[in-house]
Amino acid sequence: MCRIAAYQGPAIPLENIIVRPTHSLLTQSQHATEAKLAVNGDGFGIAWYQPETPLPGLYRDVLPAWADGNLTSLCRMVRSPQFIAHIRASTVGETSRQNCHPFTWKNWSFCHNGQVPHINAIRRRLEAALPDALYDHRQGTTDSELIFLTLLAHGLADDPARAIQAMIADLGAATHLGPIRLTCVFSDGDALYGFRHASDGRCPSLYLSDRLDNGGRAMASEPLEQCGQRWRPVHPDQLLELRGLQASYRDLAPVPA
Repeated sequence: MCRIAAYQGPAIPLENIIVRPTHSLLTQSQHATEAKLAVNGDGFGIAWYQPETPLPGLYRDVLPAWADGNLTSLCRMVRSPQFIAHIRASTVGETSRQNCHPFTWKNWSFCHNGQVPHINAIRRRLEAALPDALYDHRQGTTDSELIFLTLLAHGLADDPARAIQAMIADLGAATHLGPIRLTCVFSDGDALYGFRHASDGRCPSLYLSDRLDNGGRAMASEPLEQCGQRWRPVHPDQLLELRGLQASYRDLAPVPA
């Protein structure tokens, strides 16, 4: 399954999270310890924010993270106070740049790890419910991008917790095909959010660090070791909001049918 790492705090080189830690995201691309597969080689991407503009920068490629010689150089030279990075192990959608995370819309960036096993049975319904602008914006074929656009359609910018509740309700359930499992990390350039949900209670992993040495905080699918003294699991079925380095949780109660 995919691996995610994100950061908020004083501006740092991207490499401080993605490359340099002993269990960095780059290391996890070949040596993941909390995923079905240790190797995640179906592309990667980074979305980062700068104070001068609300729109995130975006770099994505289909190469395995360890095989792109530009990645370490980019991570060494780019500094950012907030960013999201993702390495992909594909389940839905071919290996293409359009299917690599993060996905962006205006000031939002989003990445996902997990599965919606009945996505093909509900895809047409979800697509038909999208406003024209969001439908036209879609470029790839993954369930992840469709989840992101569905969140936006449900008012992600106004109430992220409510949008998540509505999106989960839209996914429904098809237990004979397997459980829904979602871990998502996303940002509007101001706050950093994360949540975990699974219809069988077995959510893909996500951790939140204590304050790092520079005062920032990070989320990651697996603890990055060097980057913080302690890492705590993000609570399932709660929305974590990291704003100004202060973490708060909001319950994701099911939406009534």
